Amino acid sequence: MTATSARIWRARAGGVLTQLAILVPLAIAAGHVVLFTAWTTWVSFTRSTLLPDYTWVGLRNYRAVMRTENLHIAYVNLVIFGFGSVLLTAVVGLLLAILLDQRVRGENVLRTIFLYPLAVSFVVTGTVWSWLLNPGLGIQKMVQSFGWPGFHFDWLVQPDKAIYTLIIAAAWQGAGFAMALFLSGLRSVSADLIKAAQIDGAGPWRTYWRVVLPTMWPTVITVLVILLAAAIKTFDLVRALTGGGPGIATMLPTLVVYDFMFQRGQLGRGSAAAVLMLLSLVVVLAPYGLYIRWQRRRRARA
Repeated sequence: MTATSARIWRARAGGVLTQLAILVPLAIAAGHVVLFTAWTTWVSFTRSTLLPDYTWVGLRNYRAVMRTENLHIAYVNLVIFGFGSVLLTAVVGLLLAILLDQRVRGENVLRTIFLYPLAVSFVVTGTVWSWLLNPGLGIQKMVQSFGWPGFHFDWLVQPDKAIYTLIIAAAWQGAGFAMALFLSGLRSVSADLIKAAQIDGAGPWRTYWRVVLPTMWPTVITVLVILLAAAIKTFDLVRALTGGGPGIATMLPTLVVYDFMFQRGQLGRGSAAAVLMLLSLVVVLAPYGLYIRWQRRRRARA
């Protein structure tokens, strides 16, 4: 074997090993997700309680879950939390991205600061915000100690406003992620388009609104879908911040699943609630998948 052929063989062997190192963990992870999803779906049609019982009961668990008040409140809260957190996170992230797109001094430092909340777990975020929003020791008490005894910011203990504390905390956590994606989209816009708009007399606001944002519309759609999917799966933030309270005022579908499975010991009903939540994710992700497929076909025809 010559030196050249040996190098080619080693390069090919290295490529195969690299592919195996990537594909094997992916295959294991995908198999884990598919198998446990299938098992959960099967259990949702059985009489399982604290332990699996594979006696078939049809849609009984689904009917029981859908009759509970907790589930109704959870999905109403999911609409409020999903819409509010996605909108606030996207708007804040876009504003931060536009700020950094001006090539401001210290951009790297600012980008690191804005991205820092993303490195913090939702449990820590929920715990810290529960301290900040606690009327007895957080923002309200601090402002009152400065000489404004009439100041009140007790949303955390008000059933009709507690859901908005989750929106604030989720936006603080996710705005940096949205900023990073929006910034990459802004930097990918052709400079010629921006210069043409400026030559035509468009100001900064009009340039971003009429030229930049329509150009980066696929990035906007991606950010909104990712944020909405994350909102549907939110568990640790609400568990740490409100615990679903006051009462069940901030209950979300993930907490309904947790309540049935681990607090009531009703595995079958908890699995049914989990499948309903999976269907909520499909409602969000399926149109996005069709949109991506349509975009690829349009590019292929162009």
